[in-house]
Amino acid sequence: MPRARTLLGLAAASFTVIALAACSSAAPESSESAAGDDYGLVNAGTLTVATEGTYRPFSFHEDGSGDLVGYDVEVAEAVADKLGLEIEFQETQWDAIFAGLDAGRFDVIANQVSINPEREENYLFSEPYTVSPGVIVVKEGDTSISSFADLAGKTTAQSLTSNWYTLAQENGANVEAVEGWAQAVTLLEQGRVDATINDKLTFLDDQQTNGDRGLTIAAETDDPSLSALAFTKDKADLVAAIDAALEELRAEGVLAELGEKYFGADVSE
Repeated sequence: MPRARTLLGLAAASFTVIALAACSSAAPESSESAAGDDYGLVNAGTLTVATEGTYRPFSFHEDGSGDLVGYDVEVAEAVADKLGLEIEFQETQWDAIFAGLDAGRFDVIANQVSINPEREENYLFSEPYTVSPGVIVVKEGDTSISSFADLAGKTTAQSLTSNWYTLAQENGANVEAVEGWAQAVTLLEQGRVDATINDKLTFLDDQQTNGDRGLTIAAETDDPSLSALAFTKDKADLVAAIDAALEELRAEGVLAELGEKYFGADVSE
């Protein structure tokens, strides 16, 4: 019996050593699977991203039911790849998107969130990945408008609820009210108005979607709208890591390539 106990004891000891060795060799794999834990992610190793999924060309489903694609979607995917993270998109209506972020349902919003003082009071932002000035769009060949001051006495087509309506009025334009961009450019093509003001991304997207319509940009504002990824205030480490990733993507030309893909131009700076 004493001999049997000794053999059993040696066997148990050997099993313990083997088990410890196995745990030790598995530790790096476990650590790797928890990539991003330092960022306070909703799910370790995964960047959970809120986006609308209905906002072409930034976040949408091709043909309404295909894969989620778009400029913002691909920027987020490239960032996650740089950080060695998986990515999961949660499609959320705009009206509820910040509430979901506050509630901790996702790590970041990627949905053309423009940076403004009110939002900066409550949220952190990455470096901008979209830069879009306001532009005056006129018919090609019209040289009578080359600045905002030239709008005085001219007729522009603007939505009454937009900032561009106010800008047109401030520069002395006679404003014809329209429901949106589509109606404005139709009036412009027909020669019923002299110009329309909108953001540059809208104009570039229209060119990508509809081709050359005989329209051109006559002037740009000096204070472009800046859009960035949005986070809650406790995500400073994640923001710093994503800023570094965006800088690499900018230097490598990835952001420029995505801009060319969706807008026919680099819209990242």
